[in-house]
Amino acid sequence: MTTKVDVGGLYAALDAERDARGVSWRQLAKEIGVSPSMLSRLGNGQRPDADGFATLVRWLNMSAEAFMIEEGVERPGTEPDLVAQLAPLLRARQDLDDKDVDYLEEVIRATLRHVQASRGASD
Repeated sequence: MTTKVDVGGLYAALDAERDARGVSWRQLAKEIGVSPSMLSRLGNGQRPDADGFATLVRWLNMSAEAFMIEEGVERPGTEPDLVAQLAPLLRARQDLDDKDVDYLEEVIRATLRHVQASRGASD
């Protein structure tokens, strides 16, 4: 069993935060305290060094485990429900009230139904 950094997931999280802040990748790098080339390498699928990884996940205020994947491990069953996984994160947000969270959960459910229906149509 090998554990690796989910580079795509880490880059997506950084991109979402960059987009939410309305800044460029260069500005984001400066804010985080890393080189722009590090973020560029992530975008090209290259893993960060250990210190860079720690800096990025700490800045994102997320656990390192959220960006780790195990290769060669067979997982029985299906993935856990996405809304169930996201619910604690959404409810922990202080800028969202219960009504906001309920709305977001329904949007996510609707999107998942759409994705599943699209996959069923293309099979």
